[in-house]
Amino acid sequence: MDIHDAARIKDGYDKKTGLPLDKGYLECGLPRYLQTSLENMKKSWAIEDSGEADMHWDLYWCELNADINSAEVDKLISSEQAWYLREKYLRMQRGEPL
Repeated sequence: MDIHDAARIKDGYDKKTGLPLDKGYLECGLPRYLQTSLENMKKSWAIEDSGEADMHWDLYWCELNADINSAEVDKLISSEQAWYLREKYLRMQRGEPL
């Protein structure tokens, strides 16, 4: 973080945009089916990250990806929310091929 970034940050908010630095607010108000998919993916990543293999990981990944896409197309979540969820829970990056 350089001096310009530090000057923009005050008490956990970006002074320029007024938005919280913690993007967790983007997880509020999600459709129930998407919340369920997120919970399944969190559990699966916990298993995978511990060094074990979760035989359902690919199922949960695909299900969550489809649910994010569906919620975004149906305008139940914003594009910003969709990308936040993809980056955090699917560990994707924008511009990365699917």
